[in-house]
Amino acid sequence: MPQPEPRLSVLASFSGAGGVERMLVNLLAGFAALGRPADLLTIRSQSPHLTALPALVRRIDLGARHSLGAAFALAHYLRAERPAVLLAAKDRAGRAAVLARDLARLQHPPIVMRLGTDLSGALAHRHPLRRWLRTAPVGRSWRRVEHIVAVSEGVAEDTARVARYPRARISVIHNPVITDTLAAQAAMPCPHPWLSAAAQVAAPVILGAGRLERQKDFPMLLHAFARLRAARPARLVLLGEGAWRERLAALADRLGVATDVDLLGFQPNPYPFLARARVFALSSRWEGSPNVLTEAMALGTPVVATDCPSGPREILSHGRFGPLVPMGDAPALATALAQALDHPLPPAVLKAAVADYSVAKSARRYLALLDRVAEERG
Repeated sequence: MPQPEPRLSVLASFSGAGGVERMLVNLLAGFAALGRPADLLTIRSQSPHLTALPALVRRIDLGARHSLGAAFALAHYLRAERPAVLLAAKDRAGRAAVLARDLARLQHPPIVMRLGTDLSGALAHRHPLRRWLRTAPVGRSWRRVEHIVAVSEGVAEDTARVARYPRARISVIHNPVITDTLAAQAAMPCPHPWLSAAAQVAAPVILGAGRLERQKDFPMLLHAFARLRAARPARLVLLGEGAWRERLAALADRLGVATDVDLLGFQPNPYPFLARARVFALSSRWEGSPNVLTEAMALGTPVVATDCPSGPREILSHGRFGPLVPMGDAPALATALAQALDHPLPPAVLKAAVADYSVAKSARRYLALLDRVAEERG
């Protein structure tokens, strides 16, 4: 009689509606589609994405609001369940996993930690002392993790350098971005009048999306849009919420483009907007592997991106599938937007470029790695 597939254990904090939470639910759905049950150990549980967990996932709330505070409950789980391997979804979850294993006085399970941010890029503009305070404990903690999954080659190289972690123990697995339901979600009605085909004949729409915070550098996108708008009709739609909303609205007014800019806020289904925009613009200062850039290409929408550390260059194949511009360079971004509007790449080319980012491919690669690490440390 065949043995049932071993249950996977995944540790994560769900504290919002962000991309990391959505990617993790996609990954768990990919595991379930391959017949692998999983325990999702949650440190926080405030996320609409949790309503989409498949039936094969058993959610266990660790009853803590912070990663390190969950270590005692996690230690109890490790002693009781003795999982073959533990996947920690982010840096703080990885550190909590290391502490919990110590508290449980166990040598197992081996810990695989997923990292989705270029740490050097995120800290580039911080005071040197703050950079040191952030990176000093990282190396000590990360080196006690048996394997790291990086979402891009750039994140892998940065991790190896910052943490002095052996590059041979870092695997690059692309995010599970492209779901089976993406096209159907994108085909749903889009209520915004600017995004109708008729309206875009007169004024094509540039779309940006993400948290309205420093990382995404939407002020630079607004400056680039103002330059573009001075030369031709166009409109800009921004999806997302954040602390910079009022600042961005004021900047649009000062630049004289407020009537052609709409800050739409968070959209539970952004894909009808993403599929209908003429160009998607990513203006970030740093990323790991920007999911929305991949989603735009998967829907056939032309893209323009800053050459920030570290994902866009890899996704766009050094500019082959969309212009890459220097970070903070509004004139260059304005030129690139005009280029993308005038000479868009065929949708089929864009879709083929990101075929590797499917949920099925990502889930299979994660499973192969997790099973290999468990076997090596068994």
